[in-house]
Amino acid sequence: MKSTIFICGLLLIMAGTTTGFAQTKPQEFTGAKATLKNYKALYVLNSGDEKKMTGTLRNMKNALEDPRLKGKLELELIVFGDGVAVYDKNGAFEKTLRDLQARGVLLAQCENTIRERHIEKSALFDFISYVPSGNGEIIIRGYQGWAVVHP
Repeated sequence: MKSTIFICGLLLIMAGTTTGFAQTKPQEFTGAKATLKNYKALYVLNSGDEKKMTGTLRNMKNALEDPRLKGKLELELIVFGDGVAVYDKNGAFEKTLRDLQARGVLLAQCENTIRERHIEKSALFDFISYVPSGNGEIIIRGYQGWAVVHP
């Protein structure tokens, strides 16, 4: 009998506590505060899927337009594997890439990819840069403190 009363009392206390929490208004959240002087992010693209390529470039544009990061953001796009399609001269991304580059975005292509796939640099936009390996770029930038974003 004592244990039944104890359990009932405990349940009443718990019920009252959760009801009190449920009625509390949640604290307003406005997102992270950009308190540092600068931020660096490496966007990784290794997919030739048009939606993935478009989405990655859009994400980069959105980051550049985030009011918290205005004037504080350095971006790089590293492309390897099937992602090489984004830099293809016959593709649909030249204007978007040039716009990003005009805003200071570094555009890099993995040399391993073009060598292994027998792609001539002349088939790609002439305004991009090259790195020996995409994975090497990710590793180095990560250790340099860059955020690695793989949408």
